[in-house]
Parts: sequence; C-alpha cells; structure tokens
Amino acid sequence: MGITTIFLQLAKGMGTTVGIFVLTLLFSLPLGLILSFGRMSKRGVVKGLSKFYISVMRGTPLMLQLIVVYFAPYYVFGIRISSGYRFTAVILAFVLNYAAYFAEIYRSGIESMPAGQYEAAKVLGYSKGQTFFKIILPQVMKRILPPVTNETITLVKDTSLAFVLAEAEMFTIAKQIAAKETSVMPLMAAGVFYYIFNLAVAFGMEYIEKKMNYYR
Repeated sequence: MGITTIFLQLAKGMGTTVGIFVLTLLFSLPLGLILSFGRMSKRGVVKGLSKFYISVMRGTPLMLQLIVVYFAPYYVFGIRISSGYRFTAVILAFVLNYAAYFAEIYRSGIESMPAGQYEAAKVLGYSKGQTFFKIILPQVMKRILPPVTNETITLVKDTSLAFVLAEAEMFTIAKQIAAKETSVMPLMAAGVFYYIFNLAVAFGMEYIEKKMNYYR
C-alpha cells in the first residue's frame, strides 16, 4: 500500500478525530464554568458534590471512564446498547472528563482576580451578574488561556483513546492498516497528522491570546 493511499484512509478517521475534539470543547468549556461555580459555592452541599465530582474525574483514567459510560446503561439500567451509541459514549465521557479539568482552571482564574474590582463595580452600580460577565470573565479568559491551551493540546492526543470503544477514529484506523500491512508506516503517518493538528490548535490559541492583549 502506497503512502498516498495510507494518508487517504487516515483522512477518513481524521474526520472522527476532529469531531470528538470539537464536540468535547463545545460542551466541556461551558460545563466546566458551571462546575467552577459549584466548586466556589458557599453552600456546603453544592461545593462538596462539585469537589467530589472533580476529584473523581481527575483521579481516574479517561480510558476507565469511557468503559463505564459505554457499559453503564446496560449493567446498571438494563438498557440494550446499540453500535450507534459508541460515538455518543465517547463524547459524553470526554466532556465529563475535560469539564472537571476546565472547572479547576476557571476557578483558579476567577479567584485570582483582585477583590477591589468587585467593590469598584458595585460602587458603579453593576449587578453581580454584570460584574462577572462584563468585567471579571473577560479578564479571566485572558489569564487562563495558557492552561486551556495545554488541555486543548492534550485533548487532541487523547482522542486516540476512542479506540477503547472501537470507534474508528484516526489512531484506530492507523493500527488496523499497520497490522494488515505489517508496517509501522501508518502509525508514523498518524503521528504526522496529530502533530499538524496540534500545530494548528497552538497557532489558533496563540492568535486568540494576541487578540486579547488589550486587557494588559
């Protein structure tokens, strides 16, 4: 099998990889913000539950979480699992996992803001909601961009874990071709894809960071 054919086959799996990446970010970023509110809540029960959830999701392997999310409906509720549920389970597990990491990033950013800004906003007549979304959050987003970028780059590589549920993303296809052709070339080609993908992500995040330099 020629290198061109290998790249064309991997490109099909790349679509699934990109889908996992985009959908995970789309849902985990807002969910992480909600979790960070719970983590900082003054209500003991809400704070405790949020802290426990974050601890479990960060303290157990994503691979294990994928298996649990996929098989739990059958073993816990007796619901039959269809093959179409694989991709949904992958997205659900990734979102639940990454939301926990983003929650801690949000929390660190929010808690780093000087208390004087809240007081000044109150004097100017801003409500708590207006203060957070118009004054605090834009500055927080600027501060947390570097750690968010790191997690985003890690997400690109973690998409390969979808193979646990036999989801045909790029790494799974690369392994299948490598086994069929008894060659390491498909795996090397997959590595090139991941590297280019990460370069594009890093470039995009750097561009966003430069655009937000006016907060300095």
